[in-house]
Amino acid sequence: MYKKHRKNSEYSKGPHLILIGFMGSGKTSIGRGLSYKLRRAFRDTDRMIEEKEGMSISEIFASKGENAFRQMETEVLREIRDDRIGRIYSLGGGTPVRMENQPLIKKCGTVCYLRITAEEVYERLKGDTTRPLLQCDDPLSRIRDLIAKRGPAYERCADIIVDTGSITRDKVMETVLEKLRELGWDIPVIEKTENENEDTGDQRTEP
Repeated sequence: MYKKHRKNSEYSKGPHLILIGFMGSGKTSIGRGLSYKLRRAFRDTDRMIEEKEGMSISEIFASKGENAFRQMETEVLREIRDDRIGRIYSLGGGTPVRMENQPLIKKCGTVCYLRITAEEVYERLKGDTTRPLLQCDDPLSRIRDLIAKRGPAYERCADIIVDTGSITRDKVMETVLEKLRELGWDIPVIEKTENENEDTGDQRTEP
């Protein structure tokens, strides 16, 4: 269902689809949609960490610090690398930035970078108090700085890049599936149900 991509041919790639991108890029929404399309389980690494620690990400940052949280992310990546059942994983926005994580991410499977602009992130997340890194006086400037710093890391890890900003969730998923086909993935053919045919199809990607 997958094959080694030439760009990262030095890595033996795992069976997973790995979604990366900045917070608010739609990784969870797109991941859940692709879970149905690809007939694969979807898991969010932030939720995996919260379940293990018994507290929210905000509480982990407050009680243990960001460095401890980043180490937890690396440990989860090792688990994904060793998981041989193909799944869809959504990674935290800062996970690819840590240098030791980048080869781990590539080994986990095919990496899809869901790209978004700072302005689009701000419109989606303004007022969201669950994002520790955005609790500041000027969140838009903070978002711009973080995207500028993280963007190159996302691109280094990515096998495919899809812009998610103002297009519908369905269009993003369609684009991801097209790019996966180009990489040699066998995409299941799923007939639409009556309810799906009646869907407006204009849902925007969500955080």
